Amino acid sequence: MKHTPKAALRTGVLSATVLALTAGLAVAQEKSVTIGLTADPSHLYPLAGEELSSNIMYYHLYDPLVKRSPDLTFGPGLAESWENVDETTWRFKLREGVTFHNGNAFTADDVVFTVEKARESIRPDLVANIASITAVDDLTVEITTPAPYAVLPNDLAELLILDEDYTTETGDEQMDLQPMGTGPYMLEEWIKEERLVLTAFDDYWAGEPTIDQVTFRPITNPATRTAALLTGEVDVIQDLSVRDVERVKSEEGFKVLTRPSLLNVVLAMDTRAESPTIEGENPMTDQRVREAIARAIDVDAINQIVMNGLATPSDQFVPSSHIGYVDGMNFREMYPLDIEKAQELMAEAGYADGFTMTLDATNDRYVNDAQIAQALASMLAKINIDLQLNIMPKSNFWGYIRVPTEQSSFIMSGWDVPAGDAGSMYGALFYTRDKKEGYGQVNRGSYSNPEVDALVDQADATPSIEERDRILQEATRLLLADIPMIPVHYEQDIYAAREGVSLTPRVDKFIWAYDMDVE
Repeated sequence: MKHTPKAALRTGVLSATVLALTAGLAVAQEKSVTIGLTADPSHLYPLAGEELSSNIMYYHLYDPLVKRSPDLTFGPGLAESWENVDETTWRFKLREGVTFHNGNAFTADDVVFTVEKARESIRPDLVANIASITAVDDLTVEITTPAPYAVLPNDLAELLILDEDYTTETGDEQMDLQPMGTGPYMLEEWIKEERLVLTAFDDYWAGEPTIDQVTFRPITNPATRTAALLTGEVDVIQDLSVRDVERVKSEEGFKVLTRPSLLNVVLAMDTRAESPTIEGENPMTDQRVREAIARAIDVDAINQIVMNGLATPSDQFVPSSHIGYVDGMNFREMYPLDIEKAQELMAEAGYADGFTMTLDATNDRYVNDAQIAQALASMLAKINIDLQLNIMPKSNFWGYIRVPTEQSSFIMSGWDVPAGDAGSMYGALFYTRDKKEGYGQVNRGSYSNPEVDALVDQADATPSIEERDRILQEATRLLLADIPMIPVHYEQDIYAAREGVSLTPRVDKFIWAYDMDVE
């Protein structure tokens, strides 16, 4: 059992002694901020699932061993330092004096426990490249990998550390309602679909937060979010509607903040012989049909008409900053808009008369997602594909398309790679399902290509970043040629805030109150 010092308690009333000492002095007023999000988090337990609203909360409540900065560089978190002792062994020196919100001391046992819990959860991908972990002493862990693995520290930025004693006692389900981490904020209140309130953890190891209280409000409707900002109900909003950008800019006392997003809107195509919403044999097993679909989609029209020019057509599956990106390759140039060519490909494949299938999409997760889906249906009709739309809220969507996707043939979703490395995406989305533990976890199209699998395995087994980059570039070339998935565009992250709020948009789209300030 770990030593448990007495937890620091927040009080809203100053003691008589403190009042006497501060009599006649100005007492600093607590700072608070209210943030309008596009959706309520699905979970507060970090091993229960992954989506943006939940991820934002996780990183307020918990910490990883390795922290990801706003520009995606990696540095010390709960681990002060680390070294590659040999090709397959890493040693992490943990930060001394860190406590969980309940006062429990953070030790190496918590790290070992978290890794083992992840293996048993729906997120084994987080530890897929950890063969074993050992607590050397209270503040040192050693991790071995199945083969040399150059990007283990990057991966560990995704693994949020749990309190072993508390989690064991509380249970996984209750952790969603009573989270306990080492992060800069603690949960004060969560009224689902109304508000979630966090208060500062005064004993945070990196220093007490500047903002004392953060309230997150889920406001799914874009127009309502904008109105909430302009009427003063919230101080900041996420995903300002592209239609409201100029309106907010013109209002005195408000500002618009933008940055290119990592989030790539993509279309996953089912490659099984039989697909749930397609009668008879699945046409998308044929690469010519997949190419025809790609050539029928007018991404420029989607950008200009649906996105108001505030998106960037995707050239590959990851941005140019990432390991595995191939200079000089552009998906849009390989498969430009060409309806006539697309019709020819459909005829060659035996589908001149087309076919009917369903597109599963959200109406509250990505910018103008429902409108994009409607545009896709209109575009694919030109090559005789009757696209039936199954549009639903995000809260229903993730369960509906969960692997194995027994109900889906064609899915519009988004993917980002904050680790800066294509391998994590390829291992999750394109690796053959049920072949290797922790891989193919979100391969919703059931895609299977032994060459791609082999390249991902090779990349994961090299200690050299340069060699990993070379191998993953080869995988990129294969995937762009085979088209298991169509990249559409990168969103532009658009925030709006009242003047007096200091907010610098992060590359990973997380709104992190610890980096904010308010006047």
